[in-house]
Amino acid sequence: MTRIAAGDVFPDFTFDTHLHSGLTSRSVLKGKTVFWVLRYIGCTVCRYDVHMIAKRYEEFKAKGAQVYVVMQSDREHVVNDLQNTGAVLPFEIICDPDQSIYNLLSIRAAESKEELLGDGLEKLQAKGAAAREAGFSHGDYEGNEQQLPAMFIVDEKGTVCYAHYAASIMDMPSIDDVLNML
Repeated sequence: MTRIAAGDVFPDFTFDTHLHSGLTSRSVLKGKTVFWVLRYIGCTVCRYDVHMIAKRYEEFKAKGAQVYVVMQSDREHVVNDLQNTGAVLPFEIICDPDQSIYNLLSIRAAESKEELLGDGLEKLQAKGAAAREAGFSHGDYEGNEQQLPAMFIVDEKGTVCYAHYAASIMDMPSIDDVLNML
């Protein structure tokens, strides 16, 4: 499948979250839905991203939006990680351990560690330091360690309003950027 672009119809697929089974992408759309595709729950900076999205979730709701974070993690890892960190999320994490959603959405992995880092090493180090300062450390490794992130904002009719495929791990819109797009 080719990459999804703004104006395309977002694919309808079935998924499980850490809380629910058998949902479909079409059935969860209301207002604007952000599908924030990260790597896995054990990744320090991904944990931090989840924390920061949760911390600012009321701002998404105020804009009539909701967030689903997609991860390569299986349900057991997500549930255990959330219990171990004491996190209670105002959104759900889509569990995609076989990477069928990543494949459907044409989200590729980097071919090397150098490509994964791109020119964002300093940004990654700064984000890692902020994550450690907030109490996050690396957890279990899951899935493809070189998986690149992506993001899609989809309206209630299933039309993609925004699509971004990261060229490196740090090539993602900030929370402020996303909120401004909503």
